Amino acid sequence: MWWLYQFHFTCISVRLSFAMIAKVAIAVVGGFLGWIYTRIKPPPPRVCGSPVGPPITSPRIQLNDGRHLSYREWGVSKDKAKYKIIVIHGFDSSKDMKLPISQELIEELQIYFLSFDRAGYGESDPHPKRSVKSEAFDVQELADKLQIGSKFYIIGLSMGAYAVWSCLRYIPHRLSGVSLVVPFVDYWWPCLPSDLAKEVFELLLVQDRWTFRVAHYTPWLFQWWMNQKLFPSLSIMAGNMNIFCQPDLEFLKNLPPNPDDNTQEKTRQQGVYESLYRDIMAGYGKWEFDPMDITNPWPDNNGAAHIWQGFEDKIIPYKVNRFLSEKIPFIRYHEVKGKGHFLPFESGICEEIFRTLLVG
Repeated sequence: MWWLYQFHFTCISVRLSFAMIAKVAIAVVGGFLGWIYTRIKPPPPRVCGSPVGPPITSPRIQLNDGRHLSYREWGVSKDKAKYKIIVIHGFDSSKDMKLPISQELIEELQIYFLSFDRAGYGESDPHPKRSVKSEAFDVQELADKLQIGSKFYIIGLSMGAYAVWSCLRYIPHRLSGVSLVVPFVDYWWPCLPSDLAKEVFELLLVQDRWTFRVAHYTPWLFQWWMNQKLFPSLSIMAGNMNIFCQPDLEFLKNLPPNPDDNTQEKTRQQGVYESLYRDIMAGYGKWEFDPMDITNPWPDNNGAAHIWQGFEDKIIPYKVNRFLSEKIPFIRYHEVKGKGHFLPFESGICEEIFRTLLVG
């Protein structure tokens, strides 16, 4: 019967071996999943005013959901103003961006300006459920808390233009007129013909195409994508100058040096995920509406939406905004030859943008 004993012993050994292998496999898989989780999990924000966050140095209002928005008022006082404009900054910017509009024009037209840090930027609290839609209601609450009136103008620059589209969709009754300047476009808008969307998308750098795809299709991977080293991610954050057209390069070349400027550091101070990454994920995520769904807020022709587009712009290809202006009747399109993405920071053009918005 020795062979029966040996067989029984062998079976026990095999079972023990399989059990050990299973435990090791579970440990390895668990460790691998844990490693993946640490890579895709966004870091906690450094909220302004918290024990680990930056100090609060600007005026802020508290929204109904408990968040705070940091803001800046400039121009003439709001009680004397003839025109009130909310300025919405773009990607990697803030309420403190400087627009080259002269004091003479401000006084001539009696303009009050209100700019603010969008959610997660500068000193405005992050918004864990930030979306295209939430941007419009942040604007509306800011206007109401500061009592600037039932109607106002909005100007949105670059990435900030998706907030303008949101306002046109969700709070059109509050708008006297809007300007979308070198405005963001979403290559997944249903209204875009597939051949046009493909054509302009392929004009972008390969690394930007992949970044926007990740933001659109797998936003839960975006933190990992922006920090992995296998493939290049967003060109503008990597310092890739190929994103700029020649007029933009000339503009950058002629900028005066400012070694003490810590604007970018302050813009991102609550975390690059809460400011820049969430901005991209909101803009290139799945929208609840399409620009073609927006009805005319000014059926009596007492207002308009203006699009200002640099013909040479490589960051925002002009063909999409030209197409939208041809299809949406209340949009007035201004295509500027020989200019790129920085056209609103040239004084003559900047003043033309504001004058056209307010007095036509």
